[in-house]
Amino acid sequence: MTPRTLHVSADTGSDTGDGAESAPFRTISAAAAVAMPGDTVLVARGTYREQVSPPRSGTAEHPITFLAELPAQTVITGSDIASDWEQVNGNVWRYQINNSRFGTFNPYADIIRGDWFDPLGRVHHTGCVYHNGEWLVEATQLDELNTVSHPDGLWYATVEGDADNILSLGEIRPVGGTPVPAESVSFRYGGSLAKTDVGSYSTGFKVGDWLRFEGVDVGAQCQALDIDVATDIGGGGRIEFREDTRDGRILGVCDIEQGNSLGVWRRVTVPILPVSGKVTLVVRFTTVEYESGTTKIYAQFPDTDPTTEDVEINVRQTVFYPEKNFINYIHVSGFTLRNAATNWAPPSSEQTAIIGTNWSRGWVIENNVIHHSKCSGLSLGKYGDGSDNTNDAGAADPYTQCVQNALINGWNKATIGSHTVRNNVIHDCEQTGIVGSMGCAFSTVTGNNIYNIDSRRLFSGAEQAGIKLHGAIDALIMDNHIYRSGLFGLWLDWMCQGAQVSGNLFHDNDFEADLFLEMQHGPLLVANNILLSTRAIALNSKGVAFAHNLFAGQIRNCVTDLRRTPYHPAHTTEIAGLADSTAGDHRFYNNVFGAHQPDTTGLLDPDAPWDITLDGVGLACFAHGNLFAHGVHPSHFDESPVTGADIQPLLTQQPDGWYLTVGILPTHSVARRLVTSELLGVAVVPGVRYENADGSDLNVDTDYFSSPRGTNPAPGPFEHTVTEPVRVWPKATGGS
Repeated sequence: MTPRTLHVSADTGSDTGDGAESAPFRTISAAAAVAMPGDTVLVARGTYREQVSPPRSGTAEHPITFLAELPAQTVITGSDIASDWEQVNGNVWRYQINNSRFGTFNPYADIIRGDWFDPLGRVHHTGCVYHNGEWLVEATQLDELNTVSHPDGLWYATVEGDADNILSLGEIRPVGGTPVPAESVSFRYGGSLAKTDVGSYSTGFKVGDWLRFEGVDVGAQCQALDIDVATDIGGGGRIEFREDTRDGRILGVCDIEQGNSLGVWRRVTVPILPVSGKVTLVVRFTTVEYESGTTKIYAQFPDTDPTTEDVEINVRQTVFYPEKNFINYIHVSGFTLRNAATNWAPPSSEQTAIIGTNWSRGWVIENNVIHHSKCSGLSLGKYGDGSDNTNDAGAADPYTQCVQNALINGWNKATIGSHTVRNNVIHDCEQTGIVGSMGCAFSTVTGNNIYNIDSRRLFSGAEQAGIKLHGAIDALIMDNHIYRSGLFGLWLDWMCQGAQVSGNLFHDNDFEADLFLEMQHGPLLVANNILLSTRAIALNSKGVAFAHNLFAGQIRNCVTDLRRTPYHPAHTTEIAGLADSTAGDHRFYNNVFGAHQPDTTGLLDPDAPWDITLDGVGLACFAHGNLFAHGVHPSHFDESPVTGADIQPLLTQQPDGWYLTVGILPTHSVARRLVTSELLGVAVVPGVRYENADGSDLNVDTDYFSSPRGTNPAPGPFEHTVTEPVRVWPKATGGS
């Protein structure tokens, strides 16, 4: 088939058109529905208020491309205009909307939750209010809008018919088909699985939660389902049975009356539309009151009439995100993607974001501006299944089980990962700029400008960073600018074997550190980076090679961590074994260490075995050719260190970028070697050598600016002496 260009115009298009230049579609979704491999969806400038879910894959040779015709003026948003505000009193206004307007997802009833999430003692919803492009802050109660003056403004919402613990659902029995036990759920959004001596059941649902059961054998012309249900006192609600997806065709509805006693089970027959064979059955939980009710949103607008200004509210969970897994080879370029009501994205669940790949291969996401996500901006993450968010204990074994399940579900180089994320601007997301659990393997993340991540710190958890990746095997993370970002600028957690972190600029990540390496067994390369925050590295790993970096802050080393996590054969996702994180087997070659600062604050447990030196590690380390500032002392592993250098890094922002002054570095006072595979050798635990993803020899033979290094290379990220301010972002190729 000859590749086509399908045109989209919010101003002149119609979804009854055919996508020709003279008859463009009105929505991107309409074009996506007919786009085939090799096609380009060319989107005219305008604002597109929709959630784009591409239904089919491109191919490696013929991807499906979504291209903004005018990049700075083509917006896809998860919010809608809210103009009919009523003044309640003073600076407080109210907006009322029917719950039906939200369809099956109401972000003002959707609570942020999940593994390793800490709400800090309050409830958070995924929705928000936006005033002139900036988001307001959710209040904890309505009265705060009258009593608290917040510089960003406050909002609060009430949802009629919203309820918790609606009911419990046991076995589903298609009349004439095969029974569906509760534990066979393929995906869960909310609730939990409870197990008893007499069987299992799903419980703890609130309005909007849902389950998906795949491959349900309903037999021939099934027209009814027998279900086992129980309600708590005061509980009760409505169950919708839908086909294929949360928004799919309604097959049947059942209203469950309030129970009079706790945990009494009853069997109910639900008539449904005729279906046959094996189907995907979605079960959605709601209440009668919610379906006919309203959502009231209250917001502060000091000295402003919101009916005359740009005010928007969330209505969509994501902006560009396939509903199904394995939608491969999609290119997205040049858009502004914003305002998504995303939920928490831990590594043990589906990881939604403003834009995401949803367990697929070969996406290219480039030249976009991505901003204002309640949790994550861009996801290269895990698929969802029935085990989502069941790892609250935080132990290693449940996530190891996630990894083993992922291997069954296609986690291998031929099927998952190999994405390219480049030259995007990502900001104002409250969990991560980029998140990925295993779906990020073999990917390249380069040239991205990421900032203002977790800047409000309204909630917390163990998953917040500018970039947070698990399972980034053989990934390249290079030439990014990450600052004012969450707990960490970059957090590589578990199974990043073979990854390379090079040429990145980190600064002002002062809540914890620029870079956290957790439970890595090597080999992993960190080279030619500029790390300027108070703490440069939090190191809870082994087998990491650091070469030609500038560390302006402290390195904090965890001596031991007894969790046992996977390592792999070279360049594969298969598990070769499990190991703890007894520290050591690191390499430090040709780095520059700035002045350590006192380590008296931060979230890292002060009672854990953290040390600011390498002297207590259990495995030998290797260090040579490093340069140390006044007051910074080499470890006993260091050979040929140079001490007492006058290193005074100073980063300033100017109209055309960020400029760095370092100080005077004695560059060639000792003989140094080029950092190569031969020098680095083999990481002890996996028995795998330091090499490139294709198995070729690794050579750190260029610097931060891609300038060639000499045979006696200079320490730090710059091969040539830098005494005057040099632009380090955007990169001035060739240095000064």
